[in-house]
Amino acid sequence: MSLQFWLTTLVIVAAPGTGVVYTLAAGLSRGARASLVAAFGCTLGILPHVGAALVGLAAVLHASALAFSAVKYAGVAYLLYMAWRALGESGALSVERTADRRSDCRVVVDAILVNILNPKLSIFFVAFLPQFVDARDAYPLLSMIELSAAFMAATFVVFALYGLFAAYLRDHVIARPRVLAWLRRSFAAVFGALAVRLALTER
Repeated sequence: MSLQFWLTTLVIVAAPGTGVVYTLAAGLSRGARASLVAAFGCTLGILPHVGAALVGLAAVLHASALAFSAVKYAGVAYLLYMAWRALGESGALSVERTADRRSDCRVVVDAILVNILNPKLSIFFVAFLPQFVDARDAYPLLSMIELSAAFMAATFVVFALYGLFAAYLRDHVIARPRVLAWLRRSFAAVFGALAVRLALTER
């Protein structure tokens, strides 16, 4: 894998988006374990898009306005739901002073859905990965799978670092209710803004 692939991947993964925002929220509200669980869930959420790109389903999303809109507006609705939950005491920024492993499943499900319900990801992989496959490659599909695995590994590592940094700041958040309230409103606003951005996205 070329240096250009890794540099491009790191820029794309590190850019703030829904996955980064959700992982930060998990780290701030529930600690290091939850941040790693969120990073893992966001990484799993990429897998269906990779599969769609490999089997050509992304081309269907690109060609069909109805299919693209259906997935897009489901994603918009879910992001707005996340914004609403972020404002609540029991929502995405519910602070737990002790680890609650029962919430891990919910963190993973939310993280997966945040990424699955973004149709642009499938189209992105169709446009991004082939650029780094040699035209003379005898097994281009295998190369695409290897590149996808590398991209997912980079996603997990970068998201985990974001989440662990947020978890490091968690004690300061718990000790300051006003800061927590401000963070709830801020994350709600960010999720809302991401929903608007997705709603305005064209194929």
